[in-house]
Amino acid sequence: MTSILGTGIQEGLLLKPVTYRWAMDLYDQAVANTWFPNEIQLGEDLADFARMTDDERHALTYLMSYFNPNELLVNKALAFGVYPYVNAAECHLYLAKQMWEEANHCMAFEYVLETFPIDREQAYGSHVNVPSMAAKEEFEVRYIRRMTEDTLDISTVEGKQDFVRNLVAYNVILEGIWFYSGFMVALSFRQRNLLRNFGSLIDWIVRDESLHLKFGINLILTVLEENPEIATEEFSAEIRQMILGAVTLEEEYNRDLLPTGILGLNGSVLNDYVRYLTDRRLEELGFEPEFHVQNPAKWMAAANDTFELVNFFEATNTSYEVNAQA
Repeated sequence: MTSILGTGIQEGLLLKPVTYRWAMDLYDQAVANTWFPNEIQLGEDLADFARMTDDERHALTYLMSYFNPNELLVNKALAFGVYPYVNAAECHLYLAKQMWEEANHCMAFEYVLETFPIDREQAYGSHVNVPSMAAKEEFEVRYIRRMTEDTLDISTVEGKQDFVRNLVAYNVILEGIWFYSGFMVALSFRQRNLLRNFGSLIDWIVRDESLHLKFGINLILTVLEENPEIATEEFSAEIRQMILGAVTLEEEYNRDLLPTGILGLNGSVLNDYVRYLTDRRLEELGFEPEFHVQNPAKWMAAANDTFELVNFFEATNTSYEVNAQA
């Protein structure tokens, strides 16, 4: 029986015939989506930045403080916690492209830090010095530490469960909930006709992240389908609680991100959006929703549903693409 999990060096060296079509489709779309930060004229947003309030500039700086190091943390999770344990060539191709995209996102946020008059030292230090931000990072590091300090034995139930835990921590929680919460704040400025070019940069990042989320969820569901013995009641309850615990961390973080709110947005609204997102991710994994809240940011529908995740490849992508067909 074909299995998506495996550690053999000489396995997964032949691409055709493709076993996991979804992975190949995601790779093709990711290549078509290739972009570079300096294609955006970010300097045109400097006048907007100058007239923003202190609270608005704090929110933008706070987002850069979090996004910049965590894009690189995702790459560590992929390199140490996913790539070595997957043996399908089409998955390796996609993961290689995803790792490049995470590096590109890091450089995009560096571009923001270089363009706007943001205190880089303060921004870099916040992910260590701000307790709510550091708590989120420690949550993620706890799972990847299992991958970096001890090789998993994925022939065992326990090893396969650890593999899935890491996927949930990074693909579902970090990329699928926490990043999207930040995207909502970043794109809220454009809703008020501020930082329009910055908004375009975030659009391109969101488009990449929608594929990362799609890949991660498909990988989790494939592992569970091929290894049904790992989906015990206890493990399912643990995964659900792991996701819900991450919501609590995000709520604390968002209160520091928006301590007094900005025009049209405050911590309460943002946390409702987090709960809405969490219900969508729970459902995508086969769980019942927890919060049953309405989307408080309808204008984010195209982003938070990852461009209609289920029907992504049926939709016409009107955004920038390389090699797009006329």
